[in-house]
Amino acid sequence: MHQLTIAGKAYRSRLLVGTGKYKDFAETRAAIDASGAEIVTVAIRRTNIGQDASQPNLLDALPPSQFTILPNTAGCYTADDAVRTLRLARELLDGHPLCKLEVLGDPTSLFPNMPETLKAAETLVKDGFHVMVYCSDDPIQAKMLEEIGCVAVMPLASLIGSGMGILNPWNLRLIIDNAKVPVIVDAGVGTASDATIAMELGCDGVLMNTAIAHAKNPILMASAMKKGVEAGREAFLAGRMPRKLYSADPSSPTSGLIGS
Repeated sequence: MHQLTIAGKAYRSRLLVGTGKYKDFAETRAAIDASGAEIVTVAIRRTNIGQDASQPNLLDALPPSQFTILPNTAGCYTADDAVRTLRLARELLDGHPLCKLEVLGDPTSLFPNMPETLKAAETLVKDGFHVMVYCSDDPIQAKMLEEIGCVAVMPLASLIGSGMGILNPWNLRLIIDNAKVPVIVDAGVGTASDATIAMELGCDGVLMNTAIAHAKNPILMASAMKKGVEAGREAFLAGRMPRKLYSADPSSPTSGLIGS
Protein backbone atom coordinates (compact mmCIF):
# COMPACT_ATOMS: atom_id res chain seq x y z
CA MET A 1 0.00 0.00 0.00
CA HIS A 2 1.10 3.57 -0.53
CA GLN A 3 2.73 5.11 2.49
CA LEU A 4 1.27 8.00 4.44
CA THR A 5 3.40 11.11 4.04
CA ILE A 6 3.13 13.99 6.51
CA ALA A 7 5.40 17.02 6.37
CA GLY A 8 7.75 15.17 4.04
CA LYS A 9 8.15 12.02 6.16
CA ALA A 10 6.68 8.69 5.08
CA TYR A 11 4.98 6.25 7.44
CA ARG A 12 3.98 2.64 6.87
CA SER A 13 1.08 2.80 9.33
CA ARG A 14 -2.00 4.95 8.76
CA LEU A 15 -3.16 4.48 12.34
CA LEU A 16 -2.18 7.23 14.78
CA VAL A 17 -2.81 6.68 18.46
CA GLY A 18 -3.05 8.63 21.68
CA THR A 19 -1.25 7.81 24.90
CA GLY A 20 -3.80 8.75 27.58
CA LYS A 21 -6.20 6.75 29.75
CA TYR A 22 -4.10 3.58 30.06
CA LYS A 23 -3.52 2.07 33.50
CA ASP A 24 0.25 2.56 33.23
CA PHE A 25 3.04 3.19 30.75
CA ALA A 26 3.62 -0.55 30.28
CA GLU A 27 0.07 -1.02 29.01
CA THR A 28 0.45 2.08 26.85
CA ARG A 29 3.52 0.64 25.20
CA ALA A 30 1.99 -2.81 24.72
CA ALA A 31 -1.13 -1.37 23.07
CA ILE A 32 0.85 0.88 20.77
CA ASP A 33 3.08 -1.98 19.73
CA ALA A 34 -0.05 -4.03 18.90
CA SER A 35 -1.48 -1.14 16.88
CA GLY A 36 1.61 -0.82 14.71
CA ALA A 37 1.34 2.96 14.98
CA GLU A 38 4.43 5.02 14.30
CA ILE A 39 2.96 8.39 15.29
CA VAL A 40 1.82 8.76 18.91
CA THR A 41 0.18 11.88 20.23
CA VAL A 42 0.81 13.24 23.72
CA ALA A 43 -1.29 15.74 25.67
CA ILE A 44 1.38 18.14 26.86
CA ARG A 45 -0.78 19.60 29.64
CA ARG A 46 -1.57 16.17 31.08
CA THR A 47 1.46 14.00 30.43
CA ASN A 48 5.01 14.32 31.67
CA ILE A 49 7.58 14.30 28.90
CA GLY A 50 10.20 16.08 30.97
CA GLN A 51 8.32 19.00 32.51
CA ASP A 52 8.69 17.35 35.95
CA ALA A 53 11.97 15.51 36.42
CA SER A 54 10.67 13.88 39.63
CA GLN A 55 7.86 12.00 37.85
CA PRO A 56 7.89 9.07 35.39
CA ASN A 57 8.55 10.24 31.86
CA LEU A 58 6.42 8.88 29.02
CA LEU A 59 9.37 9.17 26.67
CA ASP A 60 11.13 6.42 28.61
CA ALA A 61 8.36 4.06 27.46
CA LEU A 62 7.95 5.61 24.01
CA PRO A 63 11.35 6.98 23.01
CA PRO A 64 11.45 9.47 20.11
CA SER A 65 14.07 7.25 18.47
CA GLN A 66 11.31 4.66 17.87
CA PHE A 67 8.19 6.81 17.48
CA THR A 68 7.25 10.17 16.04
CA ILE A 69 5.98 12.08 19.05
CA LEU A 70 3.06 14.34 18.21
CA PRO A 71 2.53 16.84 21.04
CA ASN A 72 -1.05 18.07 21.25
CA THR A 73 -2.91 20.89 22.97
CA ALA A 74 -5.75 18.93 24.55
CA GLY A 75 -7.35 21.02 27.28
CA CYS A 76 -6.64 24.37 25.59
CA TYR A 77 -9.59 26.71 25.01
CA THR A 78 -7.83 29.72 23.49
CA ALA A 79 -5.35 30.26 20.69
CA ASP A 80 -2.88 31.82 23.11
CA ASP A 81 -2.94 28.78 25.43
CA ALA A 82 -2.45 26.41 22.49
CA VAL A 83 0.48 28.36 21.07
CA ARG A 84 2.13 28.61 24.49
CA THR A 85 1.72 24.88 25.07
CA LEU A 86 3.26 23.91 21.75
CA ARG A 87 6.20 26.24 22.19
CA LEU A 88 6.90 24.45 25.49
CA ALA A 89 6.59 21.09 23.74
CA ARG A 90 9.06 22.16 21.07
CA GLU A 91 11.60 22.99 23.76
CA LEU A 92 11.04 19.65 25.51
CA LEU A 93 11.44 17.76 22.22
CA ASP A 94 14.62 19.46 21.05
CA GLY A 95 13.00 21.65 18.41
CA HIS A 96 10.69 18.97 16.96
CA PRO A 97 8.28 20.99 14.75
CA LEU A 98 5.44 18.48 14.14
CA CYS A 99 2.45 19.14 16.40
CA LYS A 100 -1.28 18.60 16.74
CA LEU A 101 -3.32 21.74 17.30
CA GLU A 102 -6.57 21.37 19.22
CA VAL A 103 -8.51 24.37 20.53
CA LEU A 104 -11.75 23.38 22.23
CA GLY A 105 -15.01 25.32 22.32
CA ASP A 106 -16.57 24.05 25.54
CA PRO A 107 -15.93 21.33 28.13
CA THR A 108 -19.19 19.48 27.47
CA SER A 109 -18.99 18.68 23.77
CA LEU A 110 -15.22 19.23 23.32
CA PHE A 111 -16.19 20.56 19.89
CA PRO A 112 -13.42 22.63 18.30
CA ASN A 113 -13.50 26.42 18.53
CA MET A 114 -12.80 27.13 14.89
CA PRO A 115 -12.11 30.89 15.08
CA GLU A 116 -9.49 30.28 17.79
CA THR A 117 -8.17 27.25 15.89
CA LEU A 118 -7.61 29.32 12.74
CA LYS A 119 -5.93 32.07 14.77
CA ALA A 120 -3.56 29.62 16.48
CA ALA A 121 -2.79 27.82 13.21
CA GLU A 122 -1.72 31.07 11.54
CA THR A 123 0.64 31.87 14.42
CA LEU A 124 2.14 28.39 14.60
CA VAL A 125 2.73 28.06 10.85
CA LYS A 126 4.49 31.45 10.82
CA ASP A 127 6.53 30.21 13.79
CA GLY A 128 7.81 27.23 11.79
CA PHE A 129 5.61 24.47 13.19
CA HIS A 130 4.26 21.65 11.03
CA VAL A 131 0.66 21.78 12.15
CA MET A 132 -1.78 18.88 12.09
CA VAL A 133 -5.10 20.31 13.17
CA TYR A 134 -8.24 18.94 14.84
CA CYS A 135 -11.25 20.62 13.27
CA SER A 136 -14.96 20.41 12.63
CA ASP A 137 -16.17 18.42 9.62
CA ASP A 138 -16.84 21.66 7.75
CA PRO A 139 -15.24 21.53 4.26
CA ILE A 140 -14.81 25.31 4.14
CA GLN A 141 -12.98 25.49 7.46
CA ALA A 142 -10.81 22.54 6.48
CA LYS A 143 -9.81 24.26 3.24
CA MET A 144 -9.00 27.46 5.14
CA LEU A 145 -6.66 25.53 7.45
CA GLU A 146 -4.96 23.93 4.46
CA GLU A 147 -4.48 27.34 2.83
CA ILE A 148 -2.91 28.68 6.04
CA GLY A 149 -0.27 25.98 5.64
CA CYS A 150 -1.34 23.15 7.95
CA VAL A 151 0.25 19.84 6.93
CA ALA A 152 -2.84 17.74 7.73
CA VAL A 153 -6.47 18.39 8.58
CA MET A 154 -8.17 16.20 11.17
CA PRO A 155 -11.96 16.46 11.08
CA LEU A 156 -13.95 14.79 13.82
CA ALA A 157 -16.07 11.76 13.00
CA SER A 158 -18.16 12.42 16.11
CA LEU A 159 -17.47 13.90 19.53
CA ILE A 160 -14.18 13.14 21.28
CA GLY A 161 -14.41 9.98 23.36
CA SER A 162 -18.01 9.28 22.31
CA GLY A 163 -17.39 6.13 20.27
CA MET A 164 -20.30 7.14 18.04
CA GLY A 165 -18.43 6.38 14.81
CA ILE A 166 -18.75 8.17 11.46
CA LEU A 167 -21.82 10.39 11.75
CA ASN A 168 -21.44 12.49 8.60
CA PRO A 169 -19.70 10.60 5.80
CA TRP A 170 -20.85 13.14 3.20
CA ASN A 171 -18.96 15.99 4.84
CA LEU A 172 -15.86 13.83 5.17
CA ARG A 173 -16.05 13.03 1.46
CA LEU A 174 -16.33 16.72 0.61
CA ILE A 175 -13.23 17.45 2.69
CA ILE A 176 -11.31 14.53 1.15
CA ASP A 177 -12.28 15.42 -2.42
CA ASN A 178 -11.00 18.99 -2.02
CA ALA A 179 -7.92 18.42 0.14
CA LYS A 180 -4.33 18.54 -1.05
CA VAL A 181 -2.98 17.53 2.38
CA PRO A 182 -3.68 14.32 4.30
CA VAL A 183 -7.13 14.03 5.87
CA ILE A 184 -7.06 12.10 9.13
CA VAL A 185 -10.23 11.35 11.04
CA ASP A 186 -9.77 12.39 14.64
CA ALA A 187 -12.31 11.64 17.36
CA GLY A 188 -15.39 9.47 17.59
CA VAL A 189 -14.08 6.12 16.37
CA GLY A 190 -15.47 3.39 18.63
CA THR A 191 -14.46 0.11 17.10
CA ALA A 192 -12.57 -1.39 14.19
CA SER A 193 -15.46 -1.17 11.71
CA ASP A 194 -15.60 2.62 12.27
CA ALA A 195 -11.93 2.85 11.33
CA THR A 196 -12.58 0.74 8.25
CA ILE A 197 -15.43 2.99 7.12
CA ALA A 198 -13.26 6.09 7.51
CA MET A 199 -10.56 4.54 5.36
CA GLU A 200 -13.06 3.27 2.78
CA LEU A 201 -14.28 6.85 2.39
CA GLY A 202 -10.75 7.79 1.36
CA CYS A 203 -9.32 9.21 4.55
CA ASP A 204 -5.53 9.07 4.68
CA GLY A 205 -5.46 7.91 8.27
CA VAL A 206 -7.29 7.60 11.57
CA LEU A 207 -6.29 8.90 14.99
CA MET A 208 -7.79 7.43 18.16
CA ASN A 209 -7.20 6.99 21.86
CA THR A 210 -10.25 6.13 23.95
CA ALA A 211 -11.49 3.38 21.63
CA ILE A 212 -8.34 1.43 22.41
CA ALA A 213 -7.57 2.54 25.97
CA HIS A 214 -11.12 1.97 27.24
CA ALA A 215 -11.67 -1.38 25.55
CA LYS A 216 -11.97 -4.36 27.89
CA ASN A 217 -8.76 -5.63 26.30
CA PRO A 218 -6.85 -2.60 24.98
CA ILE A 219 -4.08 -4.61 23.40
CA LEU A 220 -6.46 -6.84 21.46
CA MET A 221 -8.47 -3.79 20.37
CA ALA A 222 -5.28 -2.09 19.20
CA SER A 223 -4.58 -5.09 17.01
CA ALA A 224 -8.15 -4.99 15.67
CA MET A 225 -7.82 -1.29 14.84
CA LYS A 226 -4.63 -1.92 12.92
CA LYS A 227 -6.41 -4.52 10.78
CA GLY A 228 -9.49 -2.31 10.39
CA VAL A 229 -7.41 0.55 9.01
CA GLU A 230 -5.52 -1.74 6.66
CA ALA A 231 -8.73 -3.39 5.40
CA GLY A 232 -10.37 -0.05 4.78
CA ARG A 233 -7.37 1.27 2.89
CA GLU A 234 -7.23 -1.82 0.69
CA ALA A 235 -10.97 -1.61 -0.02
CA PHE A 236 -10.63 2.07 -0.96
CA LEU A 237 -7.78 1.31 -3.36
CA ALA A 238 -9.63 -1.68 -4.82
CA GLY A 239 -12.74 0.37 -5.54
CA ARG A 240 -16.18 -0.49 -4.30
CA MET A 241 -18.71 -2.13 -6.65
CA PRO A 242 -21.64 0.14 -7.57
CA ARG A 243 -24.74 -0.08 -5.41
CA LYS A 244 -27.78 -1.37 -7.30
CA LEU A 245 -31.06 -0.52 -5.70
CA TYR A 246 -34.00 -2.83 -6.51
CA SER A 247 -31.96 -4.79 -9.06
CA ALA A 248 -30.37 -8.20 -8.43
CA ASP A 249 -27.38 -9.41 -10.43
CA PRO A 250 -26.57 -13.17 -10.38
CA SER A 251 -23.05 -14.06 -9.30
CA SER A 252 -22.72 -16.79 -11.94
CA PRO A 253 -23.09 -16.50 -15.77
CA THR A 254 -26.65 -16.55 -17.14
CA SER A 255 -25.81 -18.07 -20.55
CA GLY A 256 -24.91 -21.68 -21.33
CA LEU A 257 -26.92 -23.12 -18.43
CA ILE A 258 -27.57 -26.88 -18.34
CA GLY A 259 -30.91 -27.57 -19.93
CA SER A 260 -31.22 -24.15 -21.51
